[in-house]
Amino acid sequence: MKTKLILLMTVVTTALVANPLLSRYKTPHQTIPFNEIKNEHYLPAFKQAMTVHLAEIEKIVNNKQKPTFENTIIALENAGGLLDQVGAPFYNLMSSETSDELQAIAEQLSPLMTEHSNSIRLNEKLFERVKAVYEQRDQLKLTAEQATLLKNTYDGFANNGANLSPADKELYRQLSKELSLLTLQFGQNVLKETNQWNLVIDDENLLAGLPQDVKEMLAMNAKRTGKKGWMLDLKATTYVPFMKHAENRDLRRELYMAYTTRNMRGGEYDNREIIAKIANTRLKIANLLGHKSYADQVLVRRMAENKENVYKLLNDLLAAYRPAAEAEYAEVQKYADSKGAYFTVQSWDWSFYAEKLKDEKYAVNDEMLKPYFELERVKKGVFGLATRLWGLQFVKNENIQKYHPEVDVYEVKDKQGKFLSVLYTDFHPRDSKRPGAWMSEFKGQFIEKGKDSRPHITIVMNFTRPTDSKPALLTFDELTTFLHEFGHALHGMMTRCTYESLSGTNVYRDFVELPSQIMENWASEKAFLDEFAVHYETGEPIPAELIRKIKDSENFNTGNFCLRQLSFGLLDMAWHTLEQPFTGDVMKMEYEAMEPARVLPLVSDAGMSPTFSHIFAGGYAAGYYSYKWAEVLDADAYSVFAEKGIYDRATADSFAEHILQRGGTEHPMVLYKRFRGQEPAIDALLKRNGIR
Repeated sequence: MKTKLILLMTVVTTALVANPLLSRYKTPHQTIPFNEIKNEHYLPAFKQAMTVHLAEIEKIVNNKQKPTFENTIIALENAGGLLDQVGAPFYNLMSSETSDELQAIAEQLSPLMTEHSNSIRLNEKLFERVKAVYEQRDQLKLTAEQATLLKNTYDGFANNGANLSPADKELYRQLSKELSLLTLQFGQNVLKETNQWNLVIDDENLLAGLPQDVKEMLAMNAKRTGKKGWMLDLKATTYVPFMKHAENRDLRRELYMAYTTRNMRGGEYDNREIIAKIANTRLKIANLLGHKSYADQVLVRRMAENKENVYKLLNDLLAAYRPAAEAEYAEVQKYADSKGAYFTVQSWDWSFYAEKLKDEKYAVNDEMLKPYFELERVKKGVFGLATRLWGLQFVKNENIQKYHPEVDVYEVKDKQGKFLSVLYTDFHPRDSKRPGAWMSEFKGQFIEKGKDSRPHITIVMNFTRPTDSKPALLTFDELTTFLHEFGHALHGMMTRCTYESLSGTNVYRDFVELPSQIMENWASEKAFLDEFAVHYETGEPIPAELIRKIKDSENFNTGNFCLRQLSFGLLDMAWHTLEQPFTGDVMKMEYEAMEPARVLPLVSDAGMSPTFSHIFAGGYAAGYYSYKWAEVLDADAYSVFAEKGIYDRATADSFAEHILQRGGTEHPMVLYKRFRGQEPAIDALLKRNGIR
């Protein structure tokens, strides 16, 4: 719950009110006035908002009344509204529309924000009040949501140094500042080195095998930089189709090595030393807080609960899927041999031969499917799925300001026609945007004095751009990615909680992927595809035979895909279960950690850790396993839809009521069992993947 801006304006000076970030937004739904905000507004706005926040904290601390849930826990929940308002555009744009100037501001801001957070979390008098309320929790007759807020508030202090000695608190302050700067630098380095590399091809014969629209995209890449020919870069929209289709093996290897050696070539963007520093700083913080490893610290607030349960999941899946992965590799090698390959299939060969084998076995490939997945129609299909399941309506609003011309903004309404959320969509790659796909929020949801303040949600992707001759046509993987991020968006948009810190996606990390991953299941359902998938030129609906082939090929190479995810989970856990400071070779550590899940030959010069932003610059440290954890949940949950009908309203309403609307108000297993009636089992996932 982060309002109070009218009251806060009384403490903001007249000069600073001119800063749009410090004003109450007079825009539709109080959306961010992007057109009015300039980079020079951010730093002074952050400083002023921090001053206001500290004044709010002092008011709580100096309250002469006995600490209560209302005057301490709720007051803390409500504090910092102005700071949230200032931070929302800044931190989102750092990912989706960054610049050298914004990154320089971030470097100045990082230690200031860390110190600000520490000054609150390490405030002894404030913690005394929180602790006083927490210790009487059994007598307070709190609702489940209130009890969760109280526990989270107490844990937020206890897990961030509040119980430390004065000397250790000072050490904690220093370590947390260092960690903040290190993770920021890691992410910036990845973006800069990714953008730095390109290769111009002037001989079209070297591009043999590439679909025409991919070549058009590469020609556009070159044209944008004033060059002739075709330009390769390291964005996924180039890398993925090139590795699948390019016949020139030397070029595939060159692109593969460029992609997998980012940030480990020496020079200013090399992340290997930073990785060791991040891992060791996290270990120091964990030790300071009484934990043997960083994973021990993190997993206390996860469904998995401890590292033993994480490794059990990873090892159980490894045992189940490795035989399938080995058989798949052998099949691809045999196929490559049949096509005249005189070499062992390497990582830069895998996608090429696997794609050709898939096409030969199932007569289906991206180029056959893309004409049916024109982006504008896919949007209608994905939005329409939410309409079928929950009655949601999406209305584009051109009057809501946006941070980039390519962004679209929608007002989302519920089945009663009431305003539910603002949704921003941003689909195509830019040099100013980090790789990958994600969902975030510009404003969270909360209820105050009976009024439901609705959220502002954003989903950001890096999908194939339109070319001079074709609209944006998505691959099947891009369709599923859209559904995945849209699932996160539904979690954020449909939430109905009292407290902002518990609403939407503010849930355990290994639960947050359930709403996203369950939505991927619709991607291959005929009834769903029939709603929108028509050929962009002819208007003909996608043939039933083609949908059948999609379904038949769903589990193609599923063993290798699973082992790839498991290898990332094992790598993450290796870095974060360290109990002694790391002093070895970063890449040797990586190779040993990932070895149990390796099927393809090792490429000793390539690596994952130096670009593994999920764990070294994002929120997935000691948590990458959560994708597989949530996959068990989503397979189990979707089995209810599969049984009762993929558009069954009763099942959809139950999923909304117990999962999408409840945020983190109760333990996720409690919420899941209310929907499912039982705890999840791994069997549904194994059955879906054809392993059992």
